[in-house]
Amino acid sequence: MARVRLLLQHLCGIFLLLAVGSQALKFDIQAGNGYDKHSRRCIRNFVSKDMLVVVTAIVDGHRGDGMQLNMHITDAAGNEYGKPKDIAGEQRTVFTSHFDGSFDVCFENILTGSRYVENPTRHIELDIDIGADAKDWSAIQATEKLKPVETELRRIEEMVAEIVNEMDYLRLREQKLRDTNESTNTRVKMFGFGTTFLLIALWAWQIMYLRAYFRSKHLI
Repeated sequence: MARVRLLLQHLCGIFLLLAVGSQALKFDIQAGNGYDKHSRRCIRNFVSKDMLVVVTAIVDGHRGDGMQLNMHITDAAGNEYGKPKDIAGEQRTVFTSHFDGSFDVCFENILTGSRYVENPTRHIELDIDIGADAKDWSAIQATEKLKPVETELRRIEEMVAEIVNEMDYLRLREQKLRDTNESTNTRVKMFGFGTTFLLIALWAWQIMYLRAYFRSKHLI
């Protein structure tokens, strides 16, 4: 029952992510000297291996306004997917993931010192599309000459396939964790039995040793 509840929670989370996936994340980042923690911000997301990812950042301002905004995309395994510097306007990065896990989209706003900046902040609108959402369905519809309903059905079919793959991945993880738990319980049980037998053997040896010692001293 607990396993079913856990799977349902993951499924609801996936549907929630799909529902809000079209909404961009908006935030401001303050400019600094590169060592200030307020001048750096990272957004973390999770992706499966060999999944198409499109990262779109819309940044206000312009180059040469006294601030330099850099973006860096890496995953937990150390793979680097993009490192554009001094971005302004719309910046789009497309890549295919090499790792099952999280990846970070980091922004760093640095003061260049070339001119005075009255309000040293940059406004960023970040949109991360993964899997079926990352594909250009308008181009697919035009290339394959599909009807709008057929295109929407294709998109929903791929989204459902991604959910099924995610559920299979969660099931495998749950199975591995269960196997690890059972193996750990078996090892702990054997260790407990071994420790008990060792203590009993040590207690018997002490009794025999003390008995032999007292007999050698003619105390018993």
